[in-house]
Amino acid sequence: MYRSAMVSRTELPDRERRDSALADAGYNVFGLDAADVYIDLLTDSGTGTMSTDQWAAMVGGDESYAGSESFERLEAAVADVLGFRRLVPAHQGRGAEHLLYGALVEDGDAVIANTHFDTTRAHVVEAGGDPIDCPVADAWDADADGDFKGNLDVEAARDRAATVGAGRVPAVIVTLTNNSAAGQPVSIENVRAARELADDLDARLVIDGCRFAENAWFVREREPGWSDASIGEIVREKLAPADAVIVSGKKDGLVNIGGFVALADSEKRLHEELKQRAILYEGFFTYGGMAGRDMAAMAVGLREATDAAYLDHRIGQVQKLADCLEAEGVPVYRPVGGHAVYVDAGEALPHVPDGEFPGQALVCAAYREGAVRGVELGSFAFPDTDRPELVRLALPRRSYHREHIEHISETFGAVLDRREEITGLEVVEEPPRAELRHFSATLRPVEK
Repeated sequence: MYRSAMVSRTELPDRERRDSALADAGYNVFGLDAADVYIDLLTDSGTGTMSTDQWAAMVGGDESYAGSESFERLEAAVADVLGFRRLVPAHQGRGAEHLLYGALVEDGDAVIANTHFDTTRAHVVEAGGDPIDCPVADAWDADADGDFKGNLDVEAARDRAATVGAGRVPAVIVTLTNNSAAGQPVSIENVRAARELADDLDARLVIDGCRFAENAWFVREREPGWSDASIGEIVREKLAPADAVIVSGKKDGLVNIGGFVALADSEKRLHEELKQRAILYEGFFTYGGMAGRDMAAMAVGLREATDAAYLDHRIGQVQKLADCLEAEGVPVYRPVGGHAVYVDAGEALPHVPDGEFPGQALVCAAYREGAVRGVELGSFAFPDTDRPELVRLALPRRSYHREHIEHISETFGAVLDRREEITGLEVVEEPPRAELRHFSATLRPVEK
């Protein structure tokens, strides 16, 4: 559905260069230079391609420090697309998390979520809270059927909240789609049930809506009663129960940087507090760490993200990658989510013990084989949590084509053909924050 208006040249580094680059990076692909990567599936966050309309909007960006026209455009887009009129921008999603959770969470609190992602978990811990995950029972079963395996287990969450104590749960978080649980979608019915739970706990309902449009596509396809609704109608209905919505514009804002917290009309006091925190940590509250041109581009991107034809293509491409991988014998988590394919590394490399990070071993092997960079979301990224050894292959939006998908699937197929040659890894050095260790820890192959 696209015609190319700009191209970027890439090249496949030779095997010797890949081997050297991986060793220099301490067998952590976050440490690789982008120039040494041929196809980059590390994240879909801020790595996509903007439209010509977005580039045109950037040219007209208003860089005024306070009250810029670009902020007004973003404010109008958030109101129209998401249904929220109170807005505090930030430089990206984790900046928005810092603003919100720093204001809500105190020492000794617990925050309940369908599944906390890495930066969310770290922000809750940083503020003195305990992040508690309550995914549905089959969330980690790669072969289980289920239309909405990203849902919050409301009854499990209620039970966990009872053990924390009255008044110590300031927020219930629903992340959609559920990035930590293989990108699985969340139903509108589940969001409404989470609202009731939050009311019972006297807590705020926070929706991490970074992939609000992709989740809406799944609601239209799978949830009874919504097949005839527009994506825009589903987005607004799905977010309406929230007290606060966090969005990284680098996902369904279709931009390379930026984010925001959107607040319900009833949250006037919290809005004022976040504006003051924004001045301290992000910038003035009408730019929040973003240039005016970035806000202008996001205002366009939020609207483009709800286009049904775009979403059909976007999610269809992810599903095509999963089909091609399976044709090569690669075990894939099903159903496929919206932004990424998740590979079951435990099944792919059964000879690598769990304690030797089979997911990270698979990530490194795929880079060595074809300069394809993915990311591990198993025991290396989430230590001391009970989850499967998954490798996420996140497709940037509007960036790659059929030839890239073929190269990715052929690369993983070749890796599995020689899987017995792959050894596990052990950590050499890691940072003090366990929740963030996968970003900068170094490893080495286990000697046999």
